[in-house]
Amino acid sequence: MRLCAAVAALLAIGAAPAPRPLDRIIAQAHFDGVAIAGDTDQPGYVHATGFAAKGVRNSLTAVWRWASVTKQLTATIVMQEVEAGRLDLDAPVTAYWPDWPQVFSDEISIRNLLQHTSGLADPNEDGPDHPDGMPVFYRPPAAQAATVGTMQYEATHYCAEHPRGRPGGGYHYDNCDFIVLGALLERTTGKPFAQLLQDRIAAPLGITLGLFAPGVAPTAHVRGIEKGATGENLGDLGTYGAAGAVYGTPLALYAFDRALLDNSLLGAAATAQMWTGDPKLGAAALGQWQYSVTLDGCAAPVSVVERRGEIGGVAIRNFILPGTGHALVLFTRHGGFAFGEVWQRKGFAYSALSAVGCAT
Repeated sequence: MRLCAAVAALLAIGAAPAPRPLDRIIAQAHFDGVAIAGDTDQPGYVHATGFAAKGVRNSLTAVWRWASVTKQLTATIVMQEVEAGRLDLDAPVTAYWPDWPQVFSDEISIRNLLQHTSGLADPNEDGPDHPDGMPVFYRPPAAQAATVGTMQYEATHYCAEHPRGRPGGGYHYDNCDFIVLGALLERTTGKPFAQLLQDRIAAPLGITLGLFAPGVAPTAHVRGIEKGATGENLGDLGTYGAAGAVYGTPLALYAFDRALLDNSLLGAAATAQMWTGDPKLGAAALGQWQYSVTLDGCAAPVSVVERRGEIGGVAIRNFILPGTGHALVLFTRHGGFAFGEVWQRKGFAYSALSAVGCAT
């Protein structure tokens, strides 16, 4: 496919000349990692600085964990099912999973899960935790991890127990929402989530994606440095499932963004539906956020689709500008890096996105 060919061509010729404004912004912020931007299948800007490990420099093709950017991929597969008429966003989960044992199972809709308004239990807040602060949810006993840590198990156990509240009661960011969505997709399609990623996204785009599996030593990837520490407290990366267990290269994420922009993975109507943020829910769209902001140098507000991810010391920002066709992908292994908030019109990410989307 052309996305794969474009990436291969980029690697063959080396990094394209970097626009000076974005180089300056990266240098001034002491950003250490990978940045990719552009408005065509072949990115117009690529930048890798610093080290992925001791003695190993960052590169465009290194494998990183994508953390909660995984949710953006999960939402895309859900919307493919909606577009095909096999799922209804406003139908309860029980329409497709009649015996899901959650007390409000006949009230929680697929939209509730995608927008974090389900009221499900939250392992990041509700514990129990290990003495080092890691929720037990993400570190099941090693001998049981291949079962206890799976989406099918947790969707019917922890994520189905002790709800925080009734569905629709308000926004609360929660990995259980997407773990349940992953389990639901496996049941309705009859395929493991890892296979869905391959069939629905990786293979059509000619990119490589993987999914960490619970109880299995993780594939080699860039490790982060948590703020004030030299290592990471990760738990079992496979337990994040459809909420945070995908891994791949930064270039693969840029290819995914471009495919969404040119409707290679979803039709225009389904993509627009996925990218419509609700101001009452803090701009939450379906598996991502969408808001309008006036970028520095732009004459009028532009629509911004934002997805962020962070596990341990790895932090990611993924920005898409539907109106201009631009994408900006940022990866760093320094968990304390200050990205700032684009919607507040300040900070590194705002300046970088302005340089990308409002270049003259």
